[in-house]
Amino acid sequence: MRKKGWFTGMASLILVMGVLAGCSGGGNNGSNGDGSNAGSEASPSAGAPAASGDPVKLTMWGGVPPEAGPQAVVDAWNKEHPDIQVEYVRYVNDDEGNLKLDTAMMTGQDVDLFVNYTSSQATKRVEAGLALDLGTFGDYNIDEKMGPDAKGWQINGKYYGLPTTKSAYFVALNKDALDAAGLPVPKDWTWDELREYAKQLKAGGGYGFIQNLEPFVDPIDSVLTKDGYTKADGTSNLDHPLVKKWLETLNAMMEEDKSTPPLGEQLTSKMPVEQEFLSGKVPMLNIGAWLLRSSNNFTDFPRDFKIAFAPVPRLTDNADEYVARGGIGDYISINAKSKNQAAAWEFLKWYADGGMAPMAAGGRLPASKDADQDAALNSLLGDKADTYDKESMMYVLFDNRTPTFVRSLDQEVVDLRSQEYEKYFLGAQSVDETLAAMVARHNEYLKQTK
Repeated sequence: MRKKGWFTGMASLILVMGVLAGCSGGGNNGSNGDGSNAGSEASPSAGAPAASGDPVKLTMWGGVPPEAGPQAVVDAWNKEHPDIQVEYVRYVNDDEGNLKLDTAMMTGQDVDLFVNYTSSQATKRVEAGLALDLGTFGDYNIDEKMGPDAKGWQINGKYYGLPTTKSAYFVALNKDALDAAGLPVPKDWTWDELREYAKQLKAGGGYGFIQNLEPFVDPIDSVLTKDGYTKADGTSNLDHPLVKKWLETLNAMMEEDKSTPPLGEQLTSKMPVEQEFLSGKVPMLNIGAWLLRSSNNFTDFPRDFKIAFAPVPRLTDNADEYVARGGIGDYISINAKSKNQAAAWEFLKWYADGGMAPMAAGGRLPASKDADQDAALNSLLGDKADTYDKESMMYVLFDNRTPTFVRSLDQEVVDLRSQEYEKYFLGAQSVDETLAAMVARHNEYLKQTK
């Protein structure tokens, strides 16, 4: 079990804030914090209107802007269920936003349901006693509904949340630019091949390829998910040869080819990568399905080209050894301290089995086999269907059978390696120094968490 430094830090923060008095307002419904008694002793208001006749009120926290689907979802539910009314609260899915959510739950503020976007965040919340064990309900087979990819979200063999969306990561392509250059839309390619595309597609002083920073490091997680973050002797595997290849390939694209922006420039300028792509300035963008909520928005992001889609390229030469980030995501948990757990569970099941269809407008397709995928696809494309290359979209979203992974690396390791590779891309240390530093810091972390 990992040490509870995060939990201790959160408790200290709350003491400093002087708001512990609010904790009594949340109540834990007889739950033991780990969900071991959750749901069985829910309050009288948990599954039905309160005795006063007032509706049960639920609050759901998520990282998607309300106008990109969540508000339409809760509006539809509230219309159909006057006895259980849901309010959506948006938090920004970054360090500050996640801290805000965690603080709200630990201080007893109104949080009944919340969305986890990484398994490492979900694990921390489970360890802090903030997420309910959904197995206590017993009336919904998550494995059957969501398929084998759901197991990647289990924590200690249990589901403390419901994975609800198909997670798609891809390279978005300006198909008009590809056609002009005589380049086909790839269905399977390597980073070396993407590098060649980027060189051919860059125009004048512009770039050929740009990346959203959220999936920036996915290529090495793909390698290490397959081969292990640690070696057989238990020491760090962050100096894997393909980690070095990733570093050197991207650095060459930044410094030699000038086909992708230097990381330092992207960080300091807070480069709006979606706008760079949708304006036609950069013809290739590494991103996830949330691009669709911008690419469908012709008011703020007008464009005159068709978008095609390609899988994220692989570092390994052997396609059979490749796993891609994806699977299913948006892991929605019920607060273990919620006074309305049963009502939250009824909403969550409805949401997963089709109520979330409006979320597809922002690229979030339902994972449940019982959801209406045609309705979700119609919501996804709206009246903009003819502005996409539908064949490549369908392949990336539905037909690509490459095995997938969910990033589960501890946040501390994510942070330490990014601190070191940023030094490399900024020219402050060599590639070998970078690998050695990542390994040394990872090994130290592994010792501390034994």
